[in-house]
Amino acid sequence: MTVQQPPVMADVARLAGVSHQTVSRVLHDHPNVRAETRGRVLAAIAELGYRPNSAARTLVTRKSQTLGVINFDTTLYGPASMLYGIEQAARAADYFVSIASLQSIDRYTLVEAVGRLRDQAVEGIVVIAPQVAVAGALEQAAAGTPLVGAASGITEGVPTVGIDQRAGAVLATRHLLELGHRTVHHVAGPTDWFDGIGRMQGWRQELERAGAPVPEPVPGDWSCRSGYLAGRRLAADPTVTAVFCANDHMALGLLRAMHEAGRQVPGDVSIIGFDDIPEASYFMPPLTTVRQDFGELGRRSLQLLVDRLSAGGSGVSGHVVVAPNLVVRGSAYEPRS
Repeated sequence: MTVQQPPVMADVARLAGVSHQTVSRVLHDHPNVRAETRGRVLAAIAELGYRPNSAARTLVTRKSQTLGVINFDTTLYGPASMLYGIEQAARAADYFVSIASLQSIDRYTLVEAVGRLRDQAVEGIVVIAPQVAVAGALEQAAAGTPLVGAASGITEGVPTVGIDQRAGAVLATRHLLELGHRTVHHVAGPTDWFDGIGRMQGWRQELERAGAPVPEPVPGDWSCRSGYLAGRRLAADPTVTAVFCANDHMALGLLRAMHEAGRQVPGDVSIIGFDDIPEASYFMPPLTTVRQDFGELGRRSLQLLVDRLSAGGSGVSGHVVVAPNLVVRGSAYEPRS
């Protein structure tokens, strides 16, 4: 039984009637190829089912065309969505992606994961690092490898990309105040996350700007359960008419607690979340929330890393900020007089 060998670049060149170099130019999207010639080469590639040999290309170019991504706890909507956005952006830029998923990220596990990805000859790495404790390890981990931090705070010596969490919280809080609520209560995210810190800061900043009372925030841990427990506490206070939750899952728990307490949303209490998870528009009532553009975050992170690679692995720094936007639905309304 004869095993058919996969087609090689020479087979494509022969079928298209061009040189080996011309096929290479088409594969690398070189501008100096006539449209008619490019069409013949692409048709030959499709007919033969040719796929470029990445190992051979690495030997020739000394570039793996592979980027690493370090992520953790992909069951959370934010990190999972960031990972997907980065993967999509890498694919569009013709890069492969090697993923290192960690149960938790600290200085040791981060440096160890970077080492494993280096062993796979990745050209650069994006680290999804939303926790404060990880930021300090980024600079150490970046030694010798082009690295970009996604969803992380500003880190000396490491370029980062993040959603403007503070601005999103300002949008949510301002919307509730403009509806006529005297103040806005807050179910906060964990204070060891940049997201939790930024959203609390934006909420407090807007209340102080408006001269509104600043209630004590109720702590949460991103889960529906913590939102539910916070909601039971807030539902018992008849003066509470507006709540900004640091994410949509906690807002879902809060909605249930208010329902069980007989407090109507938005009739008695208005609620706004953060993230705009796919289910948010199907809550009862549909949830007003702050949308984060994770696709844009992925594209910006990838572009920043590619820019670093083009600059020889250094020379590109700074913090790129992606703006969020408020999605108004049915869970927030004017307070009853």
